[in-house]
Amino acid sequence: MKVVSLSVGGPREVEWSGGTVLTSIFKTPVERRLRVTALNIEGDEQSDLTVHGGIEKAVYAYPSEHYPLWQTDLPDADLSGAAFGENLTTEGLSEDIRIGDRFRIGTAEFVVTQPRMPCFKLGIKFGRQDVLRRMLKTGRTGFYFSVAVEGEVGAGDTIELVRRSEEELTVADVVRLFTVEARNRDLLRRAMRSSVLPLNWKDYFGERLE
Repeated sequence: MKVVSLSVGGPREVEWSGGTVLTSIFKTPVERRLRVTALNIEGDEQSDLTVHGGIEKAVYAYPSEHYPLWQTDLPDADLSGAAFGENLTTEGLSEDIRIGDRFRIGTAEFVVTQPRMPCFKLGIKFGRQDVLRRMLKTGRTGFYFSVAVEGEVGAGDTIELVRRSEEELTVADVVRLFTVEARNRDLLRRAMRSSVLPLNWKDYFGERLE
């Protein structure tokens, strides 16, 4: 497992629906090593902290294995660079990893917290809003990391599993609960019992059990 590319970017204004929108979804790959802190990667900045960023969404990772599938689904799409706005384009990881899994990359350590839920800004980047539905339907969402140990990372770094979560709830499970298995009460209860799933997700799923 390794980091294929490391990408960062800051807020920029883009035209959308007759107005302008501030977004940080446009990332640029960098060759040098960057410092990782509890909130983000050096040179990276989120635009809307109500839905991106913060302790539990500090770093966004996306599997490189999804790119050929997207190219087949969207043959005219520009998939250059970090096309989905990810910081880490990875090799060897998928949404089958568990919430709470801990990895060492470079001198930093990361914990899997949740899937990425696509917003309209991803649609702006691709020039088509149906990409949001496609991402959720296929489960190719990528996932967020929190930063357990600050350090430095770079493209080509090995991704090492430090500790497997004792809980079996995966990123893919959370996506399925949000989409096709919204009424799976057994899976909902497992999510609610999780000690590592972020509180906002547990609150959301808790409403389904009422």
